Amino acid sequence: MSTENLSHEAHANWYEKVYAGTEAQQKAISDWKAQKINPTIGSWMHQRLNELATPLLEPHKSWLTVGDGYGFDANFFYEKGLNVTATDISDTFLPLSKAHGIIENYSVENAEKLSFEDNSFDYVFCKEAYHHFPRPYLAVYEMIRVAREAVVIVEPHDPISKMPLLLALRNIFDRFDTTLLQRYWKNRYSFEEVGNYVFKLSEREMDKLANGIGLPGVAFKGINNNYFSPKTVAEPATDASVAFQKIKRKLAFHNFLSRLSLMPTHVLCAVIFKKLPSPATRQKMEEAGFQIHVFPPNPYLKK
Repeated sequence: MSTENLSHEAHANWYEKVYAGTEAQQKAISDWKAQKINPTIGSWMHQRLNELATPLLEPHKSWLTVGDGYGFDANFFYEKGLNVTATDISDTFLPLSKAHGIIENYSVENAEKLSFEDNSFDYVFCKEAYHHFPRPYLAVYEMIRVAREAVVIVEPHDPISKMPLLLALRNIFDRFDTTLLQRYWKNRYSFEEVGNYVFKLSEREMDKLANGIGLPGVAFKGINNNYFSPKTVAEPATDASVAFQKIKRKLAFHNFLSRLSLMPTHVLCAVIFKKLPSPATRQKMEEAGFQIHVFPPNPYLKK
C-alpha cells in the first residue's frame, strides 16, 4: 500500500481508535455541547480560529468545511443560519453530529479528491486539517476547484518564513552538516502519531500557489493561539481561572512581540480568492486585520 493510502486509512480510522465505542463517542459530543454553554480554554481556542472567517460571513452564501471530523467547525456557520456542508475522511462523528442537530449536511470525503462539482460552494473552510493531508497541495487545488469565491485555510505558521535569523542559521549549519540543526530544532521535520508529516503554512507559499494558477489575490491574518495543554484544556475560560489568566498574559506578550516583528504569529489564516472580494467585504477584512495582496495580471496570458 502506498504511503498516502496508509495515511488516508490511518486518518479514517483515527476516531474509532481514540473514541472506542458508542459511549465514548456520545460523551465527546456531550462534552462539546457543555463547552458551548460554559466555554473552556480548549473551546475558546477553537472559537478564536473559527472567528477568523467572520469578515466573509454573508447571508445566502454556502460553505464547505474540509477535514472537519466532528462537524464542529461547520456548526459555527450552521448556527449563523448559513448553508454549510461538513466533510471528513472519517465517518465516525459526522452522522452522530447530524443526529444531535449540530450540523444538517455532511459528506464523507477524501480532501485530495472531493466528489463535488466545480464551483459548488461559495467558500471552503479548512481549519487545522491541511497539515494532516499526505498530499496537501492536491487538497488545496481540490478546495479551490469546488469554491466559487475563496478558500480559507487556518494552520500553524511556518516560523522560518518570518524569522530571518533562523533562516540564516539553517543556511550556515546546512553547509557543514544538514542534520546538525535538527539536534536543536526538534520539529524541523515533524510527524504526528497518525502518520502525517506536519505541513506548516507561509504567506510566500500561498502567494506562489495562487499566482501559479492565475488567481487574483490572497489575504492573510496571523494570530497567537498555541496555548494547548492537556492539564488546562478543560479549565473554564473565565477570569476566575488562574490558568486562563496566565494564558491571557502570554497572549498579550506574544501579541506585543508579533507587532514588533520579533516573533511570527503562531497561526496563519490564508484566504485564497477565486474572485476578488467586494469593496464592503474587503473593508471588513482590513478592519479585522487582514492584509490583502492583489496580484498583477499575467501579461502573457491575456484572455
